[in-house]
Parts: sequence; structure tokens; C-alpha cells
Amino acid sequence: MVRAIVGANWGDEGKGKITDMLAQESDIVVRFQGGANAGHTIINQYGKFALHLLPSGVCHQHVVNVIGPGVALDIEALLNEIKTITDRGLPQPKLLISDRAQVLMEYHVAFDCYEEERLGKASFGSTKSGIAPFYGDKYMKIGVQLCQMLDKEILHARLENAARLKNAMLENLYHKPLMDVDQLTEKYYALAQQIKPMICDVAQYLHRAVKENKRILLEGQLGTLRDPDHGIFPFTTSSSPLAGFGMVGAGLPPTAFEQVIAVTKAYSSCVGAGPFTTELFGDEAEELRKRGGDAGEYGAKTGRPRRVGWFDAVATRYGCMMQGATDCVMTNLDVLGYLDEIKVCVAYEIDGQEVRDFPVTPLVEKAKPRYVTLPGWKQDIRGITRYEDLPEKCRQYVEFIEKEIDCPLTMLSNGPKREEIIYR
Repeated sequence: MVRAIVGANWGDEGKGKITDMLAQESDIVVRFQGGANAGHTIINQYGKFALHLLPSGVCHQHVVNVIGPGVALDIEALLNEIKTITDRGLPQPKLLISDRAQVLMEYHVAFDCYEEERLGKASFGSTKSGIAPFYGDKYMKIGVQLCQMLDKEILHARLENAARLKNAMLENLYHKPLMDVDQLTEKYYALAQQIKPMICDVAQYLHRAVKENKRILLEGQLGTLRDPDHGIFPFTTSSSPLAGFGMVGAGLPPTAFEQVIAVTKAYSSCVGAGPFTTELFGDEAEELRKRGGDAGEYGAKTGRPRRVGWFDAVATRYGCMMQGATDCVMTNLDVLGYLDEIKVCVAYEIDGQEVRDFPVTPLVEKAKPRYVTLPGWKQDIRGITRYEDLPEKCRQYVEFIEKEIDCPLTMLSNGPKREEIIYR
């Protein structure tokens, strides 16, 4: 059985908790794209963890965690993350890393910072983790696969190849120090040796697991609207967070999927630049941000305040459609218990016309939200575990959104802890 858990919106939907729950009933958890540029927050008996590269199955000793070939592998960040969780009492995770994964280098991070600095006010709101330069090199074929790092001569040759272009840019565009190929070769060869026991042919391992009917969970980073093809380009990430890419980024056959679970919040939130139609500002936004879970609405990777707004059914319906979602999970439902009234965006107004289908970025930038206002339930719903026990107005809110997004809401999260969940 293969299923995926992915974001329906801009990322920041609270996927970490849901992935942690589903990992408990999985044999294998796979990261299939992205890098250390975003985080999943997990709260369990060991404490609170913000995972960036490690799959969310690391909190379960029976789970084999896999980093697929689609991931931007920052070896230093990975080693630091493993040390962080083991220092805090988690057992050493079972981890396999694809020999075809490409490695994110220190110069990718530097180029990310230099480019955001060059762009100034026109910057994309990058986390400055090196993701865009990494994927640029991958598709220009000047990146380095992990298997190539195990041979010092091959590694040196690959880095020399990259340096021809990179040094020209460093000297003439950014006016920064040049790459030292010899120093980089020694550093990354040594790093690869540290993770050598974990490196394997992930595709063969996963194909055997499918034949053995293992329970495999694919874990996506960010969400639909950050997809470079189908999202709010250019305010996107550089790899596809869609479930459809999951099979490519993991190394599985496309026929293996049985379930795609899209995650959304009971309101909207995002980190980073780009159009955000239902965004709130001022005191109204700050109140929602402060109440947004135990840690509030602040990025797990960056600590930046998240932009927050009312639930956007136009964007979420599109997000679920593009993910091919069979189920949807709503998180942070408990956060809205303080409100007298709650707005839901059911359509956009663009150039005086009503639009219900999520459009391309230039049109989203002109969109104004059309709201339906629903009554709040004015009650703390944490601790409730049966849907029937929720306040009637809370159930009405859930059922209204379920109809608007055209996807069944099968789980409702009403708190950050693993057991704070309602199944429908």
C-alpha cells in the first residue's frame, strides 16, 4: 500500500503532525522532494521537534526512513539534524539515502543569499537554503550525485565543471570570492564517507517493498501553490510538491498509489512572497497568528511570522484537485474558537467578474475575495475526539468547507498533540 501526504495550499498546513500519526501505522516513510528549506513540526512523548530533511517516521523505531533521489540533500544539515534528535532522547533512526540523490553544496546557499541580495525588493522571499541554485544545477546537469561523491577523482571533476560557470558569476555578477575546488572536494568527500553506510539503491528497495505489500508513506514538503508548474509562479519552490511527482522523487511505479491525503488549515497561512487573496493585516492578523497552535504562526525553518488569512476555498479546491486528493485533513480547527464570526472565501472577483476556478498568477494578483460569513462557535474544542460532540456551528463550518472544496474531510485536528484528532 502506497499513500502520500501533501499540502493543499502554500505549505505550512500542519502536515508534520498528520505525517507523524500516519507514520505510526507505516513500515516506510519517504521524503521525495525539497530540502532543508522548510520544516515539519512534530510533538510527541519525546518533546517538540522541527524536522527539515529527516522523514517524519524518525519518531517511530519500527519505521524505515528513506530520502529519495528527488531530495536536495544537504549532508551537513542532515548530520546536524540526526544529532539534534538523538541528543534529545530519540533513538538513532533507521535511514536509507538514495545513491542517486544530488547533494546541496555550501555554494548553493551562498548563491541563494547573493541572488536575494541582488534582487532587493524584487526578491522571492527565499529561505536562503540554496534550493533554487541546487535545482538549477541539477537541471543544467552540473550538479553532483551522491554516488559520485564516493570517488574523489569523479567528485573533483564534477566540481571543476561547476566552477567554470560559478566562478564567472561570482567574479562578474556578484563580486564575491571564487570557489576553491580542492577545498570543496576534500570537505564533501569526507562528508559522504560519514553517511556511506546509509547509501543504497532506494528504487530497488522500494519496488521490493511494494511487492511485499509494505505500508509506504510518501511525505511531501510545502503545498500545491508552491509547485513551479501549477502554483503561483514565480513565487514557488524549485521542485514539485505534488503527489504525482512523489513516485518520481521516490523511485516508485505510478500505478502504486492507493491514497492521496491533502492537508489544509481551518484558515489560511503562508510564509514567503506572492499573492495571498484572503490575507489579514494589523491587530486581526496578529491575534490569529498568536493563537495559531502552541507555537503560533511562525515558520518552522525560518521563525518568520506567517502571513495569515481567512480560509480560501478557491485555492484549496484547486490544491486538492491538482494533488488528486482522495481525502482531506483540516488542521488547527481549535484555533478559531475565539471568533464571533468566521469568513470563508468562496470566489474571487477579477476585473468585475466572479471567478471560482483558481487562475494564473497575474490574475490572482488582481483578485479580491468574495466571502460568506459563518457564525463562530465560541468554545474551546480541544479534547473532543468524536465529531458528534463538536458544537453544531463548528460542524456547520466543517461541512460548508467540505462542500466548497469538493473533497471529503476525513480527519480534523483540534490541537498540536498526536491524540488531538477527530476521525469522520
